[in-house]
Amino acid sequence: MTDAAEPLVTDHRGLALYDFRRAAEGGRFDGVALLFSVVALWQGDQLLMVHERGRQCWELPGGGIEPGETPREAAVRELREESGQTADGLRFIGCGRFALGAERRIAYGALYAGETSTPREFTPNPEITAIAWWDRADPLPGRTQPVDVYLAGLTHSGADGFGRAV
Repeated sequence: MTDAAEPLVTDHRGLALYDFRRAAEGGRFDGVALLFSVVALWQGDQLLMVHERGRQCWELPGGGIEPGETPREAAVRELREESGQTADGLRFIGCGRFALGAERRIAYGALYAGETSTPREFTPNPEITAIAWWDRADPLPGRTQPVDVYLAGLTHSGADGFGRAV
């Protein structure tokens, strides 16, 4: 990444998405291992968002890939741990290159999408205070993570990269 490159989307904390590539699952982004996975889980036209306690914002469920775990396994685990939800099936969408915080540390992550026909009950946990099934028409209360909204838009059929119907 060069300093002249413009991010696709940024947030208030300095998180920026610089590149996203649709790819076959199991591939690597520029030969670098993926560090985290996020999931856009849909119930019809509603997107699952989790309210992260520490960052005080709505975002997609996801997190770090543990040693010996595949990106897909991390996606399934994080979805369950953070929201109590399971997907009827997950499909790999691609990989992103992100810059984190003021130090602009580069990290690579996987994006998965899934659907559920039966949402499950949620119990708040140390990391997540609430979940919401968001229609994207009405704003959620408080801050919403713009990078995750952008990523979710890449996963929904009939949408362009910004989550708008085409």
